[in-house]
Amino acid sequence: MNPHQYHWDTLFVKGKEMWRGAGARPEGDRVLCYHAAPERALYAIAEVTRDPYPDPHDRESKMMVADLRAMERLPRQITLDELRNNPSVRKVKFLKNVRLIISLVTDEEYQEILRMAGIVATPGLPLP
Repeated sequence: MNPHQYHWDTLFVKGKEMWRGAGARPEGDRVLCYHAAPERALYAIAEVTRDPYPDPHDRESKMMVADLRAMERLPRQITLDELRNNPSVRKVKFLKNVRLIISLVTDEEYQEILRMAGIVATPGLPLP
């Protein structure tokens, strides 16, 4: 997302926000929040709190929306260049086309991204 149009801090102030372009992300899915230019970095983690539903502001469209809840800002933003230079996450589709709104990541890629951001697993506690 372009931080000049929508900064992810807005989600942390509001706590929850309707997300356009959510596709079919089910409730409970985690979302890595990315800022486009000029930052070009992963910024935060959010969670889908409601299964997709028709956009209430555009009844003529078949566009689906979902609700996002702010979870936590990453301790350290991860730049696009850092992601592209890490062999463990290099195959994430988003890195080949940063205009993708949604790009699935494997559990291993997600854990590596969290590690890069400074979030490490604590025995007995789930990762965000």
